[in-house]
Amino acid sequence: MVEFAQMRSYQNNLTEGPILSKLLAFSVPLMLTGLLQLLFNAADTIVVGRFAGDNSLAAVGATASLVNLITNLFIGLSIGTNVVAAHYYGAADKKRLAITVHTAMLLSVFSGIALTTLGILFATPILRLMQAPPEVLALSALYLRIYFCGMTATMIYNFGAALLRAKGDTRRPLFILLAAGIINVLLNLVFVIPLKMDVAGVGLATAISQCFSAVMVVVLLLRETDDFRLSLKKLGINREIFIQIVKIGVPAGVQGIIFSFSNIIIQSSVNSFGAMTIAGNSAAMSIEGFVYISMNCFAQGTLTFTSQNMGAERHDRVKKAAFCAELCVLVLGLLLGNLAVLFGKPLLHIYSLNPSVVAAGMSRLRIICTLYCLCGMMDCLANVIRGMGHSFVPMIITLVGVCGFRVIWIFSVFRMERFHSCETIYYSYPISWIVALVFLAISLAVLFRRISKNAQQAL
Repeated sequence: MVEFAQMRSYQNNLTEGPILSKLLAFSVPLMLTGLLQLLFNAADTIVVGRFAGDNSLAAVGATASLVNLITNLFIGLSIGTNVVAAHYYGAADKKRLAITVHTAMLLSVFSGIALTTLGILFATPILRLMQAPPEVLALSALYLRIYFCGMTATMIYNFGAALLRAKGDTRRPLFILLAAGIINVLLNLVFVIPLKMDVAGVGLATAISQCFSAVMVVVLLLRETDDFRLSLKKLGINREIFIQIVKIGVPAGVQGIIFSFSNIIIQSSVNSFGAMTIAGNSAAMSIEGFVYISMNCFAQGTLTFTSQNMGAERHDRVKKAAFCAELCVLVLGLLLGNLAVLFGKPLLHIYSLNPSVVAAGMSRLRIICTLYCLCGMMDCLANVIRGMGHSFVPMIITLVGVCGFRVIWIFSVFRMERFHSCETIYYSYPISWIVALVFLAISLAVLFRRISKNAQQAL
């Protein structure tokens, strides 16, 4: 009885009860999880910047867009896993839910192996294409190779956490991340300061902590007492479930890849301004991450919320949840984004004491963080549509409205002599968010109208 009660305490049925409190109960642990992850990542950056130097800081920062590019397709599959599992959980389809668990976990292993191979083989060539400065190229390539050695563990954790979130459990992934993050920070301090391992130490610490996370999430799934329980003997790829995961996950992953591709073009343009600008840009991105994750937790919340309620055919709750999430993101984004600008200089000094690095970082913060709420609102609407089973729509809107716009901006406006500056690059962000947000809002209104029409015809 005690074990059953403990198991139930980690579930969060989002198909009934007050919407705002349910959404907050689901999203706040996600926010804490993301903030902790960023805090630990920031600790990596701070340790490198303060104890290994600005070139090492730039070397790690120059890899961010590339890591996202290579991993986003497979991260998209974990999103597909969350949607499919949450749908069957909401519909109380125990058989298909169990099959989803075992298909997803084996898929995570295959995804990790593929990512490790891609990361090791193509790190250096792509970094060269990104115009990484010669003084940081070797360090960046070394960091990436070590980082990607732990990618199978990362995928196992991501898919496992997606399954737990599908039933509303966002607290245990938080506990896992907290423990893994502490391990990561401690290993960073040991590897970088006394052992002088530089970026290799940061990569190794990350890989080890990722392995810990993977082991812990597998242990949780093995010990589940409901249909989310993992049995190693039942691992296998079910064709029907695999197609459903791919149908949702691949467009989400392609959207992430397109985002990353446009960010690589932007990063390449930033790289052309030298190591100090790269370091400042990297530090500012780290600070921005705290704002983004705080907003993005509501986007992740709407994904699971929408999926569960679509499975239970509670369409009215989907619309109300979308409105609640947008309002939360608007308020939170405006507050945190502008606080990041207000306290930007002291925050950037944590990463580097170099005035040039701090100035470069402030340039980015002033333009991007002021209207960062638009990005969070865009993500929420995209995940509502995705949770409704239409993952292709946000992918197309992202392709045209965000990435297409940014690429055109870089190859047109930025190329003009009077606009050839980092500030011009950064302005492409808020403008593209506005474009995408408008089209996503129109698309969602059309989908709600279609659902309402079908319901009336059914009567």
